Amino acid sequence: MRVVAESSTGLQVEIDASGHELIADEPVDWGGTDVGPNPYDLLLGALGACTVMTVKMYAKRKEWSLEKVTVDLKSYKIYAEDCEDCESDPKSRVDIIERILSFDGDLDEEQIARLAEIADRCPVHRTLTGEIKIRTSVG
Repeated sequence: MRVVAESSTGLQVEIDASGHELIADEPVDWGGTDVGPNPYDLLLGALGACTVMTVKMYAKRKEWSLEKVTVDLKSYKIYAEDCEDCESDPKSRVDIIERILSFDGDLDEEQIARLAEIADRCPVHRTLTGEIKIRTSVG
């Protein structure tokens, strides 16, 4: 897996994700031209897409009647002191991602609860909640 991001006009970024071309940008009020999603929208999109795929694969394997999965995501920052379950320094800021799942299909309460558990097992979710090391070099 390889993704290449390269600067373009203004704040626009051309992204080649395994041969798929994408454009990222910032909104006009942030100095961009708003011709593509911003980096946080792309991050949330990755989490949403992975969640949907993981849940659908599980339901298909179980032969459950899951017709549609919708994942509604938003992110924001708060101070750790305002977060009941955060362990960071109270004066530091914490990124919060809220994820709301909706399942359409002939599913009972147990199946819905299990699909919600499976959503937390998507690889992107595990990456975001696990230890991450970003190793940067100049080449």
